[in-house]
Amino acid sequence: MILESREVTKKYGSKTAVNQVSLQLEPGLVYAMLGPNGSGKTTWMKMVAGLVKPTNGEILYQGTPIGKESKKEIAYMSTEPYFYNWMTVSDVGKYYEDFFEDFSMEKYRQMISRMELTEDMKAKKLSSGMMAKLKIAVTMAREARLYLLDEPLNGIDLLARDQIMKSILEAIDPDVTLVVSSHLVDELERVADAAIFMKDGILANQCMVEELRINQHKSVVDLYREIYGHGGEEVC
Repeated sequence: MILESREVTKKYGSKTAVNQVSLQLEPGLVYAMLGPNGSGKTTWMKMVAGLVKPTNGEILYQGTPIGKESKKEIAYMSTEPYFYNWMTVSDVGKYYEDFFEDFSMEKYRQMISRMELTEDMKAKKLSSGMMAKLKIAVTMAREARLYLLDEPLNGIDLLARDQIMKSILEAIDPDVTLVVSSHLVDELERVADAAIFMKDGILANQCMVEELRINQHKSVVDLYREIYGHGGEEVC
């Protein structure tokens, strides 16, 4: 086990964003984290990344509470843009190189090449799709043990999505854990080993994709429709 979330709750005033979520992540697996906006996916990821503290419960990374040391091995890509307008693609790489000991400039250059970006491009002039590619490239250029990608395919056109996912998967070692959140269930089902379903801040379901297909003759899309289309929360 690489990560354990133990009855984790996060409240903002009277609003409960994440409610007693308990789950475990195993090394070497790709997890699809699914659910509509407001289901708690982003808040949970931010707590794992050490950016937000739980109100109750705890998160353990390799048996140790999330903190300064775990941040060195957990790479998080947020949905929000977080580059200064004056930065070029080259500047973004240098910025990350200064902050993260595990950042590989060589890997970054390989990633931006795959994403069809050039080092002289200005961040503020990038389209939403190109900005998404830049965020993926700079995050995946870290030699992390756990990657958290929050809606990485937002703004990326249909034809480019397969190539982007292929680039992400090729950038990680076999024993690395990857968690990807997205509304694009079809896209993630093709690459995910496991699926995590969040609903109204709770863990509605967690299952292995292949076991779901074999034992219940269902796809992740089928289960998604059951959980969010009709309010069901069956266990797989």
